[in-house]
Amino acid sequence: MATNHNITATSRKDEGKGASRRLRRSGQVPAIVYGGHAEPQSIQIEHNHLWLTSQNEWFYSAILDMELDGKVQKVLLRDLQRHPFKQQILHLDFLRVSENETLRAKVPLHFANQEKSPAGKTAGVVVLHELNEVEVDCLPKDLPEFITVDLTELKVGDIIHLSQLPLPAGVAIPALAHGKEHDIAVVIAKHARVEEESAATEESAEVPATKAKADAAPKKK
Repeated sequence: MATNHNITATSRKDEGKGASRRLRRSGQVPAIVYGGHAEPQSIQIEHNHLWLTSQNEWFYSAILDMELDGKVQKVLLRDLQRHPFKQQILHLDFLRVSENETLRAKVPLHFANQEKSPAGKTAGVVVLHELNEVEVDCLPKDLPEFITVDLTELKVGDIIHLSQLPLPAGVAIPALAHGKEHDIAVVIAKHARVEEESAATEESAEVPATKAKADAAPKKK
């Protein structure tokens, strides 16, 4: 079961762009919490503490205990807007979580023991991480903060697919319900020269096409 993580918020009544700008100038971040069979509610969160919290991976995937005006409710971060170049969070959306209702969330993948694997020890082999997170369905109590993919036995030529991920009890990957074509690769181990040959093939295919365009172009007299 995941560790409890707490954040503190207060309700707000002023809305609109002007109110949001004033909040940000005062060191607060405007946000909204919605869902859970209740009306959406505008809230605000102290920015500096929020910024430090946002540096943790769990903030984006774990169930959070939000203390709002003295009452605690469980929420999941759904959206976070950042300033394009300042270290500033501009707005957040939180979804209320119902204890007995299945939720859908993205969970980070942690790749372990790659350097110990046969593929990791072989010169000229690249190990590609095709995905860094996976979307899952589960009850809130079953939501993992991350899923560990053990690469100890990974060999050259191996491919680990979605269906091979070690999921905790009660957790499912919804994409797999749509057919085998959705069982995509998560990790691929192959020789680096395969990548180089593919790039060279693509480059050589582009050259004749470029030449054909040049030959087809009208010549200046």
